[in-house]
Amino acid sequence: MTFKYAHISSRGALGSHLRAVVTAILGTLLGSMGPSALAEDTLRGTANIVDGDTIEIAGLPIRLQGIDAPEQLQNCTGDGNQVACGKLATKALARMIGSRPVTCVLLGQDKYDRLLGECSADGQSLNARMVRDGWALAFVKYSDRYIAQEREARAARAGLWQWEFAKPWDWRAGILDEAVGTRRTDGCLIKGNINRRGDRIYHMPFHQHYGRTRIDENSGERWFCSEEEAQAAGWRRALR
Repeated sequence: MTFKYAHISSRGALGSHLRAVVTAILGTLLGSMGPSALAEDTLRGTANIVDGDTIEIAGLPIRLQGIDAPEQLQNCTGDGNQVACGKLATKALARMIGSRPVTCVLLGQDKYDRLLGECSADGQSLNARMVRDGWALAFVKYSDRYIAQEREARAARAGLWQWEFAKPWDWRAGILDEAVGTRRTDGCLIKGNINRRGDRIYHMPFHQHYGRTRIDENSGERWFCSEEEAQAAGWRRALR
């Protein structure tokens, strides 16, 4: 079997709706293996890298809890030159994982229905190492767990700290402010796209495919003024 997965326990870390979805997927993949062979509230398997702080296991997006890495489109500045540090952070996480299976202890979910996890490969915390190696920041709005690792990275000028950069949350806010001033006068900047499979996905201005996504309102696609509005209408957030 390619993947090993944990039974999702009823201890309350996951919302009831998401728990049902995860349990259904895991039940299909586990087959006759049975849940008792695995620890509770964990996922283990081959990881696909989404960006510097998000992975997928069996199609389930998992956000590395307590850290924030630059977005794929974010650049840093070094010696007057633009450095694609968002892409470099993604590659750094991919190198850390390599071909090894990843184990994630599930800690709940965020407002975008992504699982939140403390993930590791061969027992080494990916969350902590991404911050310690300078490719992500401690996401202090939600956790102070990785502040020491960030101080270590800053002192060593590791990863992002060798350049000038905006903190990822500030960069995202800046992109939104810029979009308000240049793209639409009504402030409704979120693109609600329907892909070929019929999936309803919304794109924020800082998402990788925002620029090339075209909205065809005649086919049911639409603009949204807030993420809450998009989610209430049945759209989900783009991963990249």
